[in-house]
Amino acid sequence: MQSELDERKMKILQAIIRNYLETGEPVGSRTISKYTDLNLSSATIRNEMADLEELGYIIQPHTSAGRIPSDKGYRLYVDSMLEEKDREVADLKELLVEKEDKMEHLLQQVAKVLAVNTNYAAMISSPLYHGNKLKFIQLSRVDEHQVLAVIVVEGNVIKNTMLHVDEAPDQETMLKLNILLNTHLNGKSMDEINLGTIANLKQQAGIHSSMVGEIIDAVAEAIQADEDLEIYTSGTNNILKYPELADKELAGQLITTFEEKQALNQIVQETLADENSTGIQVYIGDETPVQTMKDCSIVTATYELGEGMKGTVGIIGPKRMDYDRVVGILKNLMSQLDTLYKKK
Repeated sequence: MQSELDERKMKILQAIIRNYLETGEPVGSRTISKYTDLNLSSATIRNEMADLEELGYIIQPHTSAGRIPSDKGYRLYVDSMLEEKDREVADLKELLVEKEDKMEHLLQQVAKVLAVNTNYAAMISSPLYHGNKLKFIQLSRVDEHQVLAVIVVEGNVIKNTMLHVDEAPDQETMLKLNILLNTHLNGKSMDEINLGTIANLKQQAGIHSSMVGEIIDAVAEAIQADEDLEIYTSGTNNILKYPELADKELAGQLITTFEEKQALNQIVQETLADENSTGIQVYIGDETPVQTMKDCSIVTATYELGEGMKGTVGIIGPKRMDYDRVVGILKNLMSQLDTLYKKK
């Protein structure tokens, strides 16, 4: 049980296991003295390692001077790691649900306020996550043919992926797969998870290599996460008040564009790709990325909510819109969103 180890022994055991997982070589006291933040001498670490060996958490292979983890050591490491991750997953899930509810309501309100204040149509996208890195993975056996992979990436985005397998690994193997994946993938973006890393993971996973491949695919999907884009609109009828946009055919196209929203996604993607420091873009007539809006003007801005979260807000109206007022309203909104988010 963990209770028989004090904090110092636990840190040394964790350092031995992490080092062994990275190198595959027995670990000596000198290595641990450089590896931990305990600032202990090699002699002190040797004494602690001797205690850990006597307690059965590490063993000495053959005549090597170093030590490697025993099954008991692995068990304590995994149990303590997963206990911590279980708490973190539970906390994140609760926070995420609460935040998503608040975020959806907030974005709907933003669209409505913009439409009322400008007398044009308004749109706002949910925030997307850019430059994400993996925080951790947790695998759990559901039944003999299903494994649940919980993937958490920066921005506290949680993805649950159910993997269908011929035969799910036993609990011991599942724990070792958790260690393997978290050791090699935590803190990395998809750009950093190269073919060599994947090949090495599959080799170490042995007969479970195909599962590792599926998990990495799920990680890639979670990091990109663009499929979760939501676009909220308001004030569609406002722009139909302007005679130049009230033509029956044109009005029908505009209403369809706002209802189906796929075309609005082009506006979001183009705006987010802009490197302009102000984040404000103005599209006039044929400049708009949406063909059905070629008789309109669109003013967009990029808002940021921290941790790589970015979204697009836009005002759509006639070409004769009050550009100064619209840009001023959007800049004010950016400031308010930033202040609101930082207060949370």
